[in-house]
Amino acid sequence: MPSSDSSPNQPDRRPLIVFAWLWVGVPLAYGLYELVRKATQLFTA
Repeated sequence: MPSSDSSPNQPDRRPLIVFAWLWVGVPLAYGLYELVRKATQLFTA
């Protein structure tokens, strides 16, 4: 019984998965960076 992962007619979705992670991860990482930066300014008066 062939598995669905090895069928040749299935498109490779790895580039789409990488793009989706970057689409979410880059703004999230930037937001966390800004949060830490501003929190340190707030607590180091």
